[in-house]
Amino acid sequence: MTSPVEQRVNDLRLDRRALRAERARVAWWRRLVRARLDLAVAQAARPQTLGEEMAFQLPLDVGLDVPRPAALAAVLDSSTEAVDRLGELRALDEQLSTYAAGVEDALTRATDRLVARLAADPGVIVAGLREHLGRG
Repeated sequence: MTSPVEQRVNDLRLDRRALRAERARVAWWRRLVRARLDLAVAQAARPQTLGEEMAFQLPLDVGLDVPRPAALAAVLDSSTEAVDRLGELRALDEQLSTYAAGVEDALTRATDRLVARLAADPGVIVAGLREHLGRG
């Protein structure tokens, strides 16, 4: 049977694990939204073609590897509705940013509570180690 202090440490560790997982999920969604935003902006204001102004500055073998304009344009033409969604995507990114800050703050608070609990009773670490080592 675990003591109330040990149980609380286990709960705090589980809280931290869940918060770290949520932080990873929100970071992944933010990367996806930002990538979509980048594509939408690039579709609206197309980047310049590669290699046009560099023909005499690059070695010939490097210049031959420049992707053709049609191949690059095809990357941007895959989602024509994205330009119309710029405002929506920016709002979603801001919402994700706010949520990410909240998750990060909750993770920091959970970490602080765990550290405070362990500092108040360092013996709980040793007790937890003995228990885990005995199960293996």
